[in-house]
Amino acid sequence: MPRELLLVAPRKLVIREYEERPLKPNEVRIKSVFSAEKHGTMMAFYRGEVPFIDKEFNEQLHLFIRRKEKKSIYPMYMGNMTVGVVTEIGTNVKNFKVGDRVFGYLPIRETHTVTEDKVWLAPPELSDEELVCIDPAVVALMAVREGHIRLGEKVAIFGLGAIGLMAVQMAKLSGAIFVIGVDPLDTRRKLAEKYGADVTLNPFECDVGLEIKRLTEGKGVDVSLEISGSYQALHQAIRATCYGGRIVPVSWYHGEAKGLFLGEEFHFNRQVIISGARVESEPYREYPLWTRQRVYETVIELFKRKKLTVKGMLHPIVPFDKVVEAYELIDKHPEKVIKLGVRYE
Repeated sequence: MPRELLLVAPRKLVIREYEERPLKPNEVRIKSVFSAEKHGTMMAFYRGEVPFIDKEFNEQLHLFIRRKEKKSIYPMYMGNMTVGVVTEIGTNVKNFKVGDRVFGYLPIRETHTVTEDKVWLAPPELSDEELVCIDPAVVALMAVREGHIRLGEKVAIFGLGAIGLMAVQMAKLSGAIFVIGVDPLDTRRKLAEKYGADVTLNPFECDVGLEIKRLTEGKGVDVSLEISGSYQALHQAIRATCYGGRIVPVSWYHGEAKGLFLGEEFHFNRQVIISGARVESEPYREYPLWTRQRVYETVIELFKRKKLTVKGMLHPIVPFDKVVEAYELIDKHPEKVIKLGVRYE
């Protein structure tokens, strides 16, 4: 029987067997080949730190409201994107055939039975590793575009996980003349330098805001992208950005905003903070010129033209049988990971 990964409670993962159900006419069955996780988002669920634990988001009011009834969000699937091969199709499926290589937002699971609109045909030019990195790439593209990074500007990127590493590359592609990467993990800083960062800083070894001012002749960067999810990093991004500059908080922040002091530089430097740099936050400010479809098409085209690389980004890559231990590694030893990849036998 096929198996799937489930989070049944904070920090408690299990692998369980399941039975395949019959296909509906508009569904496809997929055998997984390669999956990847989205650390910033899913590790918050893994640790039980998300607001959904005791609140719900009201779509009409656009507000989080405390639940009247207790309702657990667990069990839940883990994983972000999966590449696989179509093994069976329903009678009404029009866009796929058995043997097609496909990808989509699918959890870490050995097989998937979904409607055909939930997956895309994989471009033959893209590797499995590139396909599962489309998600961090589209988030990075939104961040760079929302920050209006232009030719000749100076940029700081806080947080050098998969999204931050993609943002380093895209900031350079956009014409940034000087890119500073900030992350406490040595492996991520080294990779950012390979991807084009001019300077990288360890926030535990220096006053980052002050150091970035020194590196920019006392002015600060034009744009800061905060992708680490740390309130302290957001405060340093504010300190590092020039008067009238732009700050894009890309992260999904959790808990109390400790380490963020809005009565300091933020109050004096007339900066613009641009929230909601999410692919899901539609319509975009540039709608109808830019839509979700165009964002994805642009990223895929950049991969096809080899303008983006994922070399060294997927680490560790583990077999499905070792995935529970891999999450424990991410949780307890983040210095040993960048972006989790999972292969299936």
